[in-house]
Amino acid sequence: MDTPLILIKDTTREERIKIVREALWGGCGAECEFCSGCDIRGGGRWESIYQPYIDGEKEIREINAAYAAPLVR
Repeated sequence: MDTPLILIKDTTREERIKIVREALWGGCGAECEFCSGCDIRGGGRWESIYQPYIDGEKEIREINAAYAAPLVR
């Protein structure tokens, strides 16, 4: 089975936007447009959380790890 490529080196900016939107919508079951779920958890809007990935600055796994770290006790 082929796995979808999500690394910055393998994707365009447009593909990364689509990856983030589809992952968040599929993950929590809500559309992000009117959602404040990420903000409630202290991360801010999804656009700001994942902007470094979209801009090609940080891999998505790095962002997810940093976002989850304060929740681990």
